[in-house]
Amino acid sequence: MRSQPFDFKNAEGQTLSARLDLPEGGAKAFALFAHCFTCDKQTKAAVRIARSLADLGVGVLRFDFTGLGQSEGEFAETGFSANVEDLVCAAKHMADHGCAPALLIGHSLGGAAVLAAAGDVPSCKAVATIAAPADPAHVLGLIKERLAELKAKGEAEVDLGGRPFRIRQAFVEDARMQAQKERIAHLGRALLVLHSPVDAIVEVENATEIFMAAKHPKSFISLDKAGHLLAKPEEAEYAAKVIAAWASHYVAEAAQPDATVDDGAVMVDETGAGKFQMQVRAGGARFFADEPKDVGGLASGPSPYQLVAAGLGACTAMTVRLYAEQKSWPLERVHVAVAHQKVADATPTDRFERRIRFEGPLDETQVARLFEIADKCPVHRTLEAGSKVETRALEGPAEAPEVPHADMDEHFHDMEDACRD
Repeated sequence: MRSQPFDFKNAEGQTLSARLDLPEGGAKAFALFAHCFTCDKQTKAAVRIARSLADLGVGVLRFDFTGLGQSEGEFAETGFSANVEDLVCAAKHMADHGCAPALLIGHSLGGAAVLAAAGDVPSCKAVATIAAPADPAHVLGLIKERLAELKAKGEAEVDLGGRPFRIRQAFVEDARMQAQKERIAHLGRALLVLHSPVDAIVEVENATEIFMAAKHPKSFISLDKAGHLLAKPEEAEYAAKVIAAWASHYVAEAAQPDATVDDGAVMVDETGAGKFQMQVRAGGARFFADEPKDVGGLASGPSPYQLVAAGLGACTAMTVRLYAEQKSWPLERVHVAVAHQKVADATPTDRFERRIRFEGPLDETQVARLFEIADKCPVHRTLEAGSKVETRALEGPAEAPEVPHADMDEHFHDMEDACRD
């Protein structure tokens, strides 16, 4: 899983801390995760569910609600409605960066929040709740000893999970005014309800109320023997696998296997994350290509020119290695650094600076000869001689251009020719 910062502004202009977790092979769909009450994006359940979904091809955004974790703002000034607004802002931020969430997932009170927010997230096709209360006012049971003080003073400090939080009477009133059952009845999205029958924090009867209020398509999964916080790795991983499998029926391409491509071709596809992120498939390898953040990218992978530089560096090391083995020279390891720059008022304007270091008990004559051989590597010759690029239509959504394997054979023949005296 690749995890990167994805901070955004809430409705008040405050910065909320977020992380976008992406599969190594590129995301086929995106989900937005809402954590439990007073938790944050780093809770075990949030991280493990995001990791498991990423393994199944789903990119996940998890963030800290206002006033929690690393997000700005005061928790005392927030409430359930503010959490819903934060979710809508998060979804918009994702959409603005090409990764609109098709799936909303909420844990505990976060589950109630995604049910409330779904109607304001146009890209949302499915909602999954984990241990969610049927009514946001259920959370008031955690602070029932302070309700009288809150009503009298307007504000009180409460203990939640062993941590002190300041809560205002407005929080109580906001939780009580939510028309949650009406929202669930008019959800208009596929719904998956996951709940443990032994949940001691949010009783399983809440799952029954949610399920009965919702219209089809709806599903219920019992998280047998799981605790409310899904603290055990296997509990969170099971929930993630169930969600991914269920969502694949409603969310386009979610958790579906990659289409195969011809090993002789490099396949490049937009991931939908950010402006420039691309998934590159070359043979059995998969990685991202991207641009730096200062030009609008996510900096999640090498830039196109860095990939060209990598090709030159790799070919250089391979060619030198082949020559040294032919000569039985004691070359132990090759290190190549390649940098690209544009040079104004020069012809050509593109310049690659290559630096090479050889390890092993080589004499000066051998080292000098290896530097000469480096200049003969096929990619070096291609860059200096120039190439012709032919463009034609790509047939099918995932079909790679057919590249004869003879081209690869020719590449190795070129390397062998460069190594001959």
